[in-house]
Amino acid sequence: MMRWIKSSGRRIIPYAALAVTIAASSAAQPARPSRFIAGITLDGPIGPAAAEYFDDVARRAIKDGADAILLRLDTPGGLSESMREIVSGVLASSVPVICYVSPSGARAASAGTYIVYACQIAAMAPATHLGAATPVALGGKTRMPPPARQNNDASPTRSSRGAAATDSASDFEPAGDAEANKVVNDAVAYIRSLAQLRGRNAEWAEQAVHGAATLTASEAAESHVVDFVAADVADVLKQASGRQVRVGEQTVTLALANQAVHEYPPNWRTRFLAIITNPTIAYVLLLAGIYGLILEAFHPGVLLPGVAGVICLLIGMYALQMLPVNYAGLALMTVGVGLLIAEMVSPTIGAIGIGGVIAFVLGSVMLFNTNVPGYAVNLGVIAGIGFAAIAVLATVLSWVMRSRRSQVISGDPQMLGTSGELVEPTNARGEGWVQIHGERWQVVASAPLPAGTSVRVVRRDGLLLWVIPD
Repeated sequence: MMRWIKSSGRRIIPYAALAVTIAASSAAQPARPSRFIAGITLDGPIGPAAAEYFDDVARRAIKDGADAILLRLDTPGGLSESMREIVSGVLASSVPVICYVSPSGARAASAGTYIVYACQIAAMAPATHLGAATPVALGGKTRMPPPARQNNDASPTRSSRGAAATDSASDFEPAGDAEANKVVNDAVAYIRSLAQLRGRNAEWAEQAVHGAATLTASEAAESHVVDFVAADVADVLKQASGRQVRVGEQTVTLALANQAVHEYPPNWRTRFLAIITNPTIAYVLLLAGIYGLILEAFHPGVLLPGVAGVICLLIGMYALQMLPVNYAGLALMTVGVGLLIAEMVSPTIGAIGIGGVIAFVLGSVMLFNTNVPGYAVNLGVIAGIGFAAIAVLATVLSWVMRSRRSQVISGDPQMLGTSGELVEPTNARGEGWVQIHGERWQVVASAPLPAGTSVRVVRRDGLLLWVIPD
């Protein structure tokens, strides 16, 4: 019996310790109120990490029983695909989503405007703005076609700045090609459908796409683009309470005043994705991978550069497939690295290396679509790597020129003309031994010479030197 108790005790102790650990960790976490609002903050470009963050938090918040989702938004824009993923998440949410453009000085530009239109409640902090929702093609700036509809009286309170932007676009922008027209018209239809769904100003939404029109917070509220202007989160919840919104097929009356906002920070995967999808980080990872493999190729068996290079290259390529990559720029970068390697392996006068640096820098600048807000490589990083490549190239060329000017120190050219001293007299056939550069060489002279005679090498035949008196 005692043996059974002891063995059972040994089995129970680990589970008891685990239970105590879980209880302690639960006690350390702040208790979530019974009724709460889930808080999400999207601060920065809209990309794959932002879309995954919103999707993950929305699912967790609904599972936890949140009454609504408060989306704080401050973005210059971003990728269309990621924006559509967020909008789809908003439309599919089983709880209301409140978008709040904040803090003061923030903006919901480009892709952010579509997200604002998708949410059931849209609010803006003072001194914020939104708009400029013209889509940008992957290869560069989209040429905007003339608006399909003209309605200069879309809203009696439309801002003069928005009108000026629209008039300018319709009067002076040349018609784009068929592909550009499709992109813009698709964006117009998309944002108009969101506006009609939420009962907001569809005419101004079209102007934001066609003419890159923008509105301040107060102008947006007057034009029925957003629901109201709020000073802080408490004001947002107070003004939102009592409003009726559509959630799926149901009409819901909001009662959110004085409710606590429980923040949902991004998880480790979202944080990691946000880091590697930063264009500058992805660019550096790509270069680290390439040069790591090059070092491993020149020094086989070191392993560390090769292993690190493979990891960096795979992570960089994973990031590139989620970013707006210009493949012409990627090809130019590859050509540039190849030319630099060729210059180092077979040095020339520098023409190949200089061409490689130029191709590499141009490819780096072209690698990402700089017209998409927030998705361009830092030019300082490109300049630094370019100058480093020039410095390496200059060093290699200086070594080459120095080696060409240096004196020969081996082989027949080095021995010819070298002087030495006979260590013993030559015999009748002129054969003897001489001391040259600390080494004893067998020599043949044209006539017998006494020991100590200074001689000069005029020919070499294998290990035999032909000398004459110096």
